[in-house]
Parts: sequence; structure tokens; C-alpha cells
Amino acid sequence: MSLCSDQQVPALTTVAIGGFTSNSGKTTLVCELLRRLPGWEAIKQTRGHYRSCGKDPHACCVSQLLGAEPVLRSGRRETYAPGKDTGRYWDAGATNVHWLIVTNEQVERGIKQALARVCAPGVVIEGNSFLSFVRVEFTILCVPPKLDRIKPTARRALARCDALYLFTETIDEVASARAQFNAWCAAATERELLNRIPVYTRAELPELLARVCALREVVAI
Repeated sequence: MSLCSDQQVPALTTVAIGGFTSNSGKTTLVCELLRRLPGWEAIKQTRGHYRSCGKDPHACCVSQLLGAEPVLRSGRRETYAPGKDTGRYWDAGATNVHWLIVTNEQVERGIKQALARVCAPGVVIEGNSFLSFVRVEFTILCVPPKLDRIKPTARRALARCDALYLFTETIDEVASARAQFNAWCAAATERELLNRIPVYTRAELPELLARVCALREVVAI
């Protein structure tokens, strides 16, 4: 664990990567950013539960880690695992990785503790629910190729979203992903808000990455 002193903390640029649903390409996009933002750190937020969802507590992969306080793991020894999200962050070039494990009631306290550990000029944060408690410079919400719903935390984040990213495995799938997303938007109750948010796909990924990279210069000024 490392905690920056007041003298060590630089002006921090924060970028949030959320998702409409699970498996929407969030981690892949986080890694794309980390490869282009040398020196940056990453935070992975995982919300867990006990029995409130009706499942056996052991069915949740982090239920055994939950306690009265947020759980925050930092550094390679505590967060690196090949193939896991946090391991992929390290492999993409993150200078430090923080894994925050919280219940719904611990999100605000936990994300503030995680941000206090960041000593880099910037950090990419994967998750949705923390956006209700901290302001970030740039928020991207990832949209899965086949969209049939949107999580409540993502719905709340739409008002502060700067870009939508339609995730596809290949560039050949971009056209169909756009068509499906446009059809979904046409029937969505939030369609007016959605229509105001720039939409990017794998074809426009360089432009999206350039917007995020430009934040370093803006914040430095």
C-alpha cells in the first residue's frame, strides 16, 4: 500500500470507464487507454453482496472478502493475476493497480480511499456506481453489441457521460452494432439524452483515445 503525501500528489486527471451492462468491453477499453497513457494508474471497483440478492453468499466471487469496511488492495503483489481484469491492467502498462471491493453502502467511502492512494498524474477507473460520489474529467460508457437493458447505475451515469463506446470484437461488426444501438435508442425513454452524447465504435477508437489523451494537457494548464 502507498499513500501520497500532500507534497507528492500531482494534479490528478480522472477518467471513468463504465458500462451499460456486464461484459460490455470495459476492461478492454481501460487497457487501450493505459497503453496510451504511460505513467497512469488504474482502479477496478467491484461491488459485492451477501444474501440480499437471494443467492448463496459463496456464489458471489467476492462475498468472502466483504466486511464492515471497504477492502482496498494495491500493488502488484496484491492485484496481479494473469488473465484477470487487474492483471490485464498491469500488462497494459499501469504503474499501479488498486482493486476496490465494496458493498453498495461502502462505494463512496471506498472510492475516496482508492483515489487517495493514487500518486500518478492520472488514473483510469472501471465501474459505474462511484460516479454518484466523485467528479471525474471524462466518462465513457461502453455498450455491448446486443443491447437489451441498461443497469440502473449506468442509467444514472448518462447525465454526466462524455462519450459512448459501442464495443465489438472486430471492425466488421461495427455497422450492425450501430444499427442495433440506433434501433434501441429510438425506443428508449432516455433517447433525447442519448442523442446528445457522441458515439464511437472500433472504427473511431483513435479519435476517442485522442480526446482522452488531450485531457492531460488541459488539466496541466
